Formats: sequence, structure tokens, C-alpha cells
Amino acid sequence: MSTSDAEFELLNKKIPILLHMERKLSLLLMVCLLTGISATTYDEFTYNGFQRSELYLDGVAEITPNGLLRLTNATRNQQGHGFHKVPLHLKNTSDGNVYTFSTCFVFAVLPEYSDVGGDGLALVLSPTRGLPGALPKQYLGLFNSTNNGNSSNHVLAIELDTVYNREFGDIDSNHVGIDINGLRSKDAAPASYFTEKIGKFNNLSLTSEEPMQVWIDYSNPEKQLNVTISPISVPKPSRPLLSSSINLSSVILDTMYTGFSSSPGSILTSHYVLGWSFKMNGQAPALNMSSLPSLPLKKHRSKLTSLIVWLSLGVVVFITITASSIAYIIRRKARYAEVLEEWELENRTHRFSYKELFKATKGFPEKNLLGVGGFGRVYKGELPTSKTEIAVKRISHDSKQGTREFVGEIASSSELRHRNLVHLLGYSRRKGEVLLVYEFMPNGSLDKRLYDANMPTTLSWSQRLKIIRGVASGLLYLHEDWEQIVVHRDIKASNVLLDSEMNGKLGDFGLSKLYDHGSDPQITHVVGTFGYIAPELTKTGRATTSTDVFAFGVFILEVVCGRRPIMQQESLDLHLVDWVRRSWRNGVIPEVIDARLGGDYHLGEVEMILKIGLLCSNPVPAARPTMRQVMQFLDGHLSLPQVPNDGRGITISSPELAEELEESEVSLVNCSIHRQRANPLEGF
Repeated sequence: MSTSDAEFELLNKKIPILLHMERKLSLLLMVCLLTGISATTYDEFTYNGFQRSELYLDGVAEITPNGLLRLTNATRNQQGHGFHKVPLHLKNTSDGNVYTFSTCFVFAVLPEYSDVGGDGLALVLSPTRGLPGALPKQYLGLFNSTNNGNSSNHVLAIELDTVYNREFGDIDSNHVGIDINGLRSKDAAPASYFTEKIGKFNNLSLTSEEPMQVWIDYSNPEKQLNVTISPISVPKPSRPLLSSSINLSSVILDTMYTGFSSSPGSILTSHYVLGWSFKMNGQAPALNMSSLPSLPLKKHRSKLTSLIVWLSLGVVVFITITASSIAYIIRRKARYAEVLEEWELENRTHRFSYKELFKATKGFPEKNLLGVGGFGRVYKGELPTSKTEIAVKRISHDSKQGTREFVGEIASSSELRHRNLVHLLGYSRRKGEVLLVYEFMPNGSLDKRLYDANMPTTLSWSQRLKIIRGVASGLLYLHEDWEQIVVHRDIKASNVLLDSEMNGKLGDFGLSKLYDHGSDPQITHVVGTFGYIAPELTKTGRATTSTDVFAFGVFILEVVCGRRPIMQQESLDLHLVDWVRRSWRNGVIPEVIDARLGGDYHLGEVEMILKIGLLCSNPVPAARPTMRQVMQFLDGHLSLPQVPNDGRGITISSPELAEELEESEVSLVNCSIHRQRANPLEGF
């Protein structure tokens, strides 16, 4: 065979291969065009709605049929992630600087109940997709208790947070924050947008159920990160909400993924992203608002429509069925009868129908009974539509005026938002009965964990320490961080409930009183639980934050010792505070520690917590710390005062001890509190 023939035969063999490669290149180009990714670069994309194939999803995240990215759904305490599949090359390899970049997106938060959102969502830049090891609830699906704040995370997040969390230094329950490697924001501001016409920022509610647009712009030359937000009907404001000077070179790696993360916490909330664009070294392309997918319709209950339906049904029934059937319907309606009075319209607290709660609890049977207290019986239930687990407390309240005041207190309490307070979802009223609807706490009350011999495991020291700190954080929020002062008036172990992660949450605000900052509390009749009541309360009748601190001090001793505030000793009642004080004086403090701990604790930590308990339960109100000081003690930002070896001056609460210490100076009144850097609770 000649050379020319051989070359011709070789060419015939290569032609099919070349044609196959051409078809693959054409297909690749077509995929790039369809997915909105440039064929020449992966550093720019635009999504006006989403398809399942375009994003990496995990957790409960999903793409709805009409193209919404839904990060969370009706599943509690879960997380959802939706990431752009292709990694971004964000760094200039020659000088190590992060490129200028820009991104914008449209989002919406749809809570189950108006103005009650879950834990929020965040746009993220991360070395990996899916954020393995991240926890839901307060961590937004970004971090966990071990890695939160670690510089090795290399995570930048812009959080849209709808829950106040003091642990992370949140400014309120409706803010935008810039997070570097952890959830303690480098910079944060209440959600708002600048209006040029009036020259100031207008407030935005992140849980308004309306779509909003966010722009995030990073400039490499200025090392400036700007975050801007507005309703979608408003063009991009001229002034950003956040403008932070930051060099991202130490945070951003050469290759990063970008996406969204969210968690609903214990309140069912759907977090949606409608559209998203990104561009390196330029302005992110504008989204086409008319092409974005629509949000689900809001579920509003129309009382008028419901009434018309029922009246029409009544007429049909009257005409078509027998008198006995009509009597049955009348009896059934009487079973669910309830009255909505005009004064209740003033309160925005969500009101459930009695029928809803009757069905949710399956008729309040004994098998669903969670507990019985002095103010009512508590039943477990599940809302039929959302499958949310709830606890329903039934309280008899026959006085009409008393009921009105009571519901007013409920309305105020329902606005409280803190991770260590049991969230009140709403109420119902029927005849002389009020029903309060709370989030369900799967691990029950702390009282049961401390004293029920049938519990399979006892609380560890680290769990007890975590519960004490959580309740202290919740009380600080009530006393100082909310818009009004809330005096709880019934702090005790049975009113502290435990969630699925054994976090302590203070509940039962049936006795709480609210008053404005700077005003004096009113004199009322003495209420509370014997053993927790501050001595001055029985004399003045004035419940204050200081009387709450006294009860909290008793609560601390109860948790550490595993004993009730009033103990039986040789046929006599002995106050727990006196017993601990005597043990301190006699140098046998280990004897008061709950024996079920089996020595699995750090004695120095236990002694410190007991000191705080005795300090809080001092009979002299001026000697007690504020809850802010208590938190500073627990965080190690303030050192505790020196306590005499004999225990004198810590506290007195019985006549015998008052005589015994009558010539002693109450050393804690004038104690010197100074700052220290060491944290005795580091790691908690």
C-alpha cells in the first residue's frame, strides 16, 4: 500500500473521532447557555428562578415546581442548603488579594404565624458545599458549638436574622449582619433601607412575608464590604445599610462555593429565594422581577367567610335533615362555643379557635396530659395543618375583668423573643376558660429531671451549668434588654422546660408583671412559690427585678444540690439557702452537691456557682447583683467577691440565723467587684 493510501485510510479513521468531539463541545456549550453560566467563565451567573439541576441541595432544601428555592419547610429543627454547583476562583494568585465581586438576590420569609419567624437565613461563601457538621436552630445551619468562631472555618456569611440571641451578641430580632467564621457579627444593623427623598432609613420587617432584594458588593481596592436591602418595589438605595472596612484575603480561599443556608428553629417558617445573580470584577446583573416565580398564597382565615358558610350549611341542614340531626349540630356547636369581644381586637396576639385546639389535642384526653400545676392542666397536641407539636395549658378564669387583664398580659408576653424563653404561640378563650398555646418542649420540665426517680439518666454537671446559664440569659433579657421590664415572679425548676438539646427555657408568664424602664413597680398581692419568695416581698408587696434575682439564687442552689427549696430535716422545715450557708461555714461544701453527680464535676466551678446562688439569695436587696452582673460572673468578665471562710455575710433567711449574724456586717453589700480576664466557664 502506497503512502498516500495509508494517509487516506488514517484520515478516514480520525473523521468520526473529530465529529464526536465536535458534538460534545456543542452539547457543553448548549448546557452552559441553558444554565445561565457563561461559556467562557464560571465567575458570573444569573438565576431568575431555579431548576433542580442548577443547584447543589441538602437537608430539607428543595426547588418548588414553579422555580422557588425553598430552604426550609414544615419540618422543625432542620436545616437547608442551596449552593451554586460550580466553585468560584475569588483570589488573584499573583498577589493573594480577593477580587472585587458583587451579588444580589431576592428572598422572602413566610412564617406560620405573622411576625413570628424562625432563625433566619444567610448568603454564604464557604470552602465546601453543604457545610458538614453544621447545626440548625441558632447556628443558621452554618456552624456548631465546637467550630463557631474558629478562624479555620474560612466562611463569610451575610445573615438575615429574625431571632434575638444574646449568646452571639445580637442587636435585636430583626437585623442584617456580616459574619466572619462565626455568628457573632462583625457589623450589624436593624433591617432598614435608605430613602433619598426623606434622607433617612425606613424600617423593614424581615418576616413581613413580602419579597425583598439584597445587594452585597465587595471592593478590593478599598477593602470595603457593602450590604444593601430594600423591598423589590424600591430601586437599589444610594446608601448601603452596612458598610464595613474589611480585608477578606485571610478569610477567602483561592476556591470557594457560594450559596444559601437556613434553619427554622422550633417555629415553622419557610425561607424562599426567588432569584440570584453574581459577577466577579463587576456589578451583578439585575434580576428580571417580572420573571421571578411567585410566592405561595398567604393563608388568611376569614371569619366572615366562615360565618357565611356555616349559616348556609345550617339552612341546608334545616331543610334536608331531621330535627334530631339539627339538635346534634346545635350540641356540637355548643361544644366549641367561644366569644370574641371588642376589647380583644386591640391585642394582636394570635388567637386560635377552640375547635383547632380541641382537634390538635384529640379532645384533651388524660393520655395527652403533660402535667398539672396550680394554674391549670397542660396537654400535648399537634396542629393538623403544619404538624407543629404544641403544649396547651387550660386555665379557669371566671372574672370578665380579670380575663381582660390576663389576655393583655398574654399579648405583651407573646412579643418576647429569646432562645431561653418558652415561646407563646397564642391563646384561645371559651366561656370562663383561657387556653395558652406554647411551643412543645420534648424533654419536659427541669423539676421532673431533678426529682423523678423514674428518669433513666440524671443531669450531668455540664448540662446543669448550661441550664443555669440559659435561664440567667433569659432573665437578663426580661429585666434589661426588652422594651419593657418584665418581672417573672415565679422562677422555679418546674417553670424551666428543656428542649431537644437540653437547653433550659423559662416559661409560665401567668404571674409576670410589665412596667416601663425608669418607673416604679406597683404594689400587688404577694404571689409566687413558697421557698422562692424574697423576704422583702412579704413586707412591701412590691415585686421587682431584685425579687426575681432572689428566686433565681434559690433556683441555682436547687439545681446544684438536687434538693427542693424547703427540706424536711428532723421533722422541721429547713430552707435550702440556710443549709448551704451552714455547710459553707462548716467547711463541708461538697456535702451539699447532688450525690447523683458521682463526683463528675470540677469542684472550683461548683463552688463558684454556689457563691453566685448565695449572693443572689441575700436577704438584703441592695446586696444582690443584677442579672447583667450575674451573666458577667458566669462569663468570667467580673470576679466574684471574696467570701469569708465561715460563710458569714453570704445570706440569712431564718430568724435563728438572723440572730446569730445580727452583729455581723453584711459583707456583700459593700463588696468590691472588679474585672478579670480569666473565664472560669471557658468552653461552655
